[in-house]
Amino acid sequence: MKTSIYIFIIALFMVFPANAQDKQTPPEGGEPKGFTLPEKEVVNYDNGLKLVLVPYGSIPKATINFTLKTGNINEAEDEVWLADLLADLMEEGTTLGYPVKDTLAGMGGNLNIGVGTHTTTLNTNVLSEFAPEAVKVLSDVLVHPKLPETELERLKKDMNRNITVSLSRPGAQARKEFFAEIYPNHPYGRLYPTTEMVNSYSLDNVKSFYDKNFGAQRTTVYVVGQFDSEAVKEAVQNKLSNWKKGPEANYPTANPQSKGVVKIIDRPGAPQSTIYYGLPVADPSSEDYIALDVTNSLLGGSFGSRITSNIREDKGYTYSPGSALYTNYKTGLWFENADVTTEFTGSALDEIKKEIVRLQNEAPGKEELQGIQNYESGIYVLQNSTPGGIISQLNFLDVHDLPESFLINKVEKINAVTPEQVQEMAKKYIQPEEMTLIVVGDKEKIKDQVTETIDQPVENKE
Repeated sequence: MKTSIYIFIIALFMVFPANAQDKQTPPEGGEPKGFTLPEKEVVNYDNGLKLVLVPYGSIPKATINFTLKTGNINEAEDEVWLADLLADLMEEGTTLGYPVKDTLAGMGGNLNIGVGTHTTTLNTNVLSEFAPEAVKVLSDVLVHPKLPETELERLKKDMNRNITVSLSRPGAQARKEFFAEIYPNHPYGRLYPTTEMVNSYSLDNVKSFYDKNFGAQRTTVYVVGQFDSEAVKEAVQNKLSNWKKGPEANYPTANPQSKGVVKIIDRPGAPQSTIYYGLPVADPSSEDYIALDVTNSLLGGSFGSRITSNIREDKGYTYSPGSALYTNYKTGLWFENADVTTEFTGSALDEIKKEIVRLQNEAPGKEELQGIQNYESGIYVLQNSTPGGIISQLNFLDVHDLPESFLINKVEKINAVTPEQVQEMAKKYIQPEEMTLIVVGDKEKIKDQVTETIDQPVENKE
């Protein structure tokens, strides 16, 4: 039977060779579609809490997300990852005595508590009929966390183990040093605590962080999907309308710096060098941000980008390079990172610089730019096609104090970027002589390569 099928397929190719030849190029794509923000209902409470209801989709599920505008950014210098330890303890349940995780499991969901730079989130996805009850459960976890001291030492040991494993990897080492250089004396520059710091944390420290940073004014409840709107509002009213107001959101503004520092972190015998190479740029509140985002995608931020094509496809120095436009509050970063073969460390850096300078000196062609714009437009719309994506975008606006027009007009603005604007962004922001370079690799084999390529003194870091 299989032999007959194979013969039939081969016959099809023999009968229709001309048709295959006629289809050498794909049909021209349609016009980029803009993003339409789904209709939403917003309820504001006297204590500062905000509820955002977004009916969306046809699947009978609801995504419930409690987002608090606090996270690692509100940690003091001696409190790195204290917010994470608080989140770990909150997952242990509430003082009200019922089994939180089992209760949510019975609704088709689970409990997820995560800490980011700017936010702490409590999240679950449940069947639509259970949305009001799930809101009540998450409210209990938020307002009445058990925070059991009996689990503290176990969680601290887990945290220290994760730190040790992470920092054994060259990528984490390079990233840690890179952010510390760009953001000295700010939480953005403190990516990892020491084990001694973690060991010093007491339950009183955890409770103090909760008391200082949690409250209704910093909290938004998002419910997206299919749900009973009135029942959800009643649940929020009963559980959270009288919760403590707490402090207003407070994101300390950073003053990033980049002075052309070059550091090598020695990793004797390493077959590869891990590179982080970048500098501060515009943040989402800047009128340059969209054009800079497109520039990043063309230069190194997409699989078809120039740097990727150069050092991956053409030269074979690395397998997965990439650049990023990283957004913090009122500050942004652009950086290229890659794991390159040790013997080609200097050559890879040289090619990255060449691509930056080439874009500064010559605007890209319209066809190349249009391909990047199509990619950026498509990815953006796809990212917003799920309840989680919608919540993420709405929260992005909230964190960065942006209007809804930022989302609604983004596709149009992406496609309005001109080749000349891309060239201007490269000139204005991506200056190799000001970029911070961190390299983790075999110092003996790469120091001369780096020195010859980067006209800056090299600082060694053991």
